Amino acid sequence: MTLIFQLTLLALIGLSFVLIVGVPVVFASPDGWTENKTTVFSGLGAWVLLVFAVGILNSFVV
Repeated sequence: MTLIFQLTLLALIGLSFVLIVGVPVVFASPDGWTENKTTVFSGLGAWVLLVFAVGILNSFVV
């Protein structure tokens, strides 16, 4: 269970880094928002799911 928690936390950290770098790039590029809107929303949805998954898994590990 600890390994699953650690991998989920690593995925959350990695996705957070990608979103921190990627979202400003999307907003700064011309027509970036209209072309990449679904990608940004998909990333945000995955981030929210990972936050809840880490929270739930944390209750099993501790």
